[in-house]
Parts: sequence; C-alpha cells; structure tokens
Amino acid sequence: MDFSQPKKHPKSNKKRLTNEQVKLLETSFNFNNKLDSTRKSQLAQELGVPARQIAIWYQNKRARWRNQSLETEHKTLQHQLERVSSDKNRLEREVERLQGELEKAKDMLVSSKTINYASLPSFSSSCDEVASSSLLGDQDFYVSFDDHQFDHKSNGHDFFARSMS
Repeated sequence: MDFSQPKKHPKSNKKRLTNEQVKLLETSFNFNNKLDSTRKSQLAQELGVPARQIAIWYQNKRARWRNQSLETEHKTLQHQLERVSSDKNRLEREVERLQGELEKAKDMLVSSKTINYASLPSFSSSCDEVASSSLLGDQDFYVSFDDHQFDHKSNGHDFFARSMS
C-alpha cells in the first residue's frame, strides 16, 4: 500500500440541512436531548436525510449545548465570586473600623479608671473657707439629721459665720 499520497475521499452525498429541518431538529432536541433509534429513524424519514446525519447532528448539538451550559455556569460562578469577594472586602473594612472603635473605647475606659488627682479642684479642710464661699450667699438652707431639721441659723447661732477667734 502506498501511504505517500493522501487518499482523496469522494465527495459524500451529505446535504446541508435547511432552516426548516434545523428548526424541527431543535424542537426535537429541546424536548429530549438524547436520541433513541426509533426517533432517529422517524426524524430521518420526516426530513429526508440519512439517519447517520441525524445522529451526528444530535451529537454535535449536545456538545455545543454542554459547552454553552458550562460557559453560562462559569459566568454565574464568576459573578458570585465577584459579589462574595466584594462582600468580603467590605466586611474586612468594617471589622477594621470596629476594631479601631473598640480600641478607642478601651482607651477611654482605661483613662476613666485612672483618676488624675491633679486635675480635680482642691478642697479646703477649713469650714470657715467653705462658709465664706459665694455658693452659700445669703440664702437660708436646711439640713436634716435623723428626722430633725436644722436651719443654718439654728438657736440664733449662724454655724457658717466666720469665727472671730
């Protein structure tokens, strides 16, 4: 046998399908994408083409359909991935912001527990200085101890008057 020369295949009698034939095959495929021998013979007779051409058309259509399904699924998954990644980034930023707020709150709590005595007003132990305070003024006030009321001038003595001694 001589393999140096490629064999020329005689042109087959395979006809191209018309638009109407393709529409019928598409309808049949959408109903059932698997082709049994009875349906193959029926379609071949109805369309006037060899049964083998119908079988090949179905094989090719299934391959295109699978590829298209995979592309659609891939695009859907890609969009889901983008949404999830975006949500992840947003949540990471939110966590960072909340961690910053938590640190500020911790710092405020620590600083509120540490009393800065130097910033507090000084109090005198002398009653005379308290009595002369402009807070008391000339107003009368009352103090209650064990259900007894005393005004600040009880028994004619002003408890808060400056002592002269």
